[in-house]
Amino acid sequence: MNQTRTFLMFALMAVCFLLWQAWEQDYGPHPVTAATPASANASGNTVPGAAPAISNASTATEAGSAQSQLITVSTDVLRLTIDTRGGSIVRSELLKYPVTPRTKKDPDPASIRLLDDSAADYFAAQSGLVSADGAAPDHRAIFQSAQTSYALADGQDALNVDLTWTDASGIKVVKRYTLHRDSYVIDVDQQINNGSSKNWDGNAYRQFQRVDRPTPVYSNFLQRISDQSRFGFFGAVWYSPEQKFNKLAFDKFEKDPLQKQVAGGWVAMMQQYFLGAWIPPAKEADSFSSATVNEPEGKQRYVIRAVGPQINVAPGQQASSSAQLYLGPKLPDALQTIAPGLELTIDYGMLKIFAEPLHWVLAQLDKLTGNWGVSIVLLVLLINLVTFKFTNAQFESAAKMRRLKPRMDALKERYGDDRQKMQQAMMELYKKEKVNPAAGCLPLLITIPIFYGLYYVLRDSVELRQAPFFGWIHDLSAADPYFVLPILYTVVMLVQQWMMPTTAGMDPTQAKMMKFMPLMFAVIFLFFPSGLVLYYVVNGLCRLLQQTWVTRRAEAAQAKAA
Repeated sequence: MNQTRTFLMFALMAVCFLLWQAWEQDYGPHPVTAATPASANASGNTVPGAAPAISNASTATEAGSAQSQLITVSTDVLRLTIDTRGGSIVRSELLKYPVTPRTKKDPDPASIRLLDDSAADYFAAQSGLVSADGAAPDHRAIFQSAQTSYALADGQDALNVDLTWTDASGIKVVKRYTLHRDSYVIDVDQQINNGSSKNWDGNAYRQFQRVDRPTPVYSNFLQRISDQSRFGFFGAVWYSPEQKFNKLAFDKFEKDPLQKQVAGGWVAMMQQYFLGAWIPPAKEADSFSSATVNEPEGKQRYVIRAVGPQINVAPGQQASSSAQLYLGPKLPDALQTIAPGLELTIDYGMLKIFAEPLHWVLAQLDKLTGNWGVSIVLLVLLINLVTFKFTNAQFESAAKMRRLKPRMDALKERYGDDRQKMQQAMMELYKKEKVNPAAGCLPLLITIPIFYGLYYVLRDSVELRQAPFFGWIHDLSAADPYFVLPILYTVVMLVQQWMMPTTAGMDPTQAKMMKFMPLMFAVIFLFFPSGLVLYYVVNGLCRLLQQTWVTRRAEAAQAKAA
């Protein structure tokens, strides 16, 4: 395979990849919005044999006459809003992750809001208790708080927020949130004090409730096609030691609902870059389930829930149920230490085997350089160093074919339209001159996995979100706003194409496609993350320099021999 066919195959695969992504977005399965019967809503909401049913009603319905209030809790990395109705976290702002990059005009943009109580983006972390025959506060009960604002003070490592619920029967429940400095992990403890005259039996549960992402509005076609967030998974996920990492798309909630007994697992809702995860104690056996909620005036909501084992509290005694709640970015090193398998929420898809090593190398280079763009450049140099021998063989073969071009043209003229005889004569010529026309295949086999692996790293690694390079590149995970890098790569391709020999007997259609190849790549790279285009600009320059060196050396050797 010569360089011409290498470029052609690469372009074809890139175009197929873009078409596949567009098809998945436009014609793939979408969540069902039809009303769900009440009986369907109740399915999968009880713990087998013990737990009472948990209502799927949101905090807005069946609210009762009691009024709730909102509590603000701030640390160095999180700002939470807790609703005393249910003690649910209804908003979470990630203070280190702005919605738009910081600039001189806007040095303090709004922070990413993961949990959100607006109707269009509703996403809440809820918890509660249920009991078959006793009083228990679920995610609709009204709690009391001593303060409406809490903040982690300087020098303070942890912050406790207590919410209290009491019942006339003597049952008292204290829900405590414990937040830590420089941490997105929240400890959630529900303590039950039985001041009644009879045993209290019940279960603790934790759940997420959210709507599907709203349909984005784009100002132009380029903005739409370059929005990489459309292709990331948005929905529920869960993990068990036996069945590992599992996705539960919203359109599967009614078709294939979750109902599993799991020990040592977790449930979560994830999106590009960020996730919320409920993590029960490692040895606790929980019942994982899913359900849907149909709001009378709003979007359909989806619930993923973990219900703990039965709790028994004798009169005058107390007991507690604890779990961890993670609300933050998908950072692999941090997620690995929080819970087994939580790092799998960084969704590299089928190319995980290539994407994870590439991410690791980039992360190590970033520690040295402090710039992800510079790290990408260094990654290119490392890869070219490793593959130097293979690409050298490719360019030496191309140089020989360039030298043989007059003889190949003579064969074409001799055999005319008899392609079979011409190909046979060309193979004999290759054998005699020791030219390997397949020398370009191995570099291609190395290049394509790196290309797609790096694409997923740039698309799904939160460290590269809004990571600047130099000059006009303020976000390596977004498309080049001025198309400078795609144009540079097109120029490099044109020079490489000019230096490559044209194979005799090439199909006319293929020859015409090769003339349009640089333009095709320019269009493709307009929509790709600028970090990926930067990789290929630098890689193309390295290969061009190597190709020039090999060609000149071959020409010098030929002149000396003559």
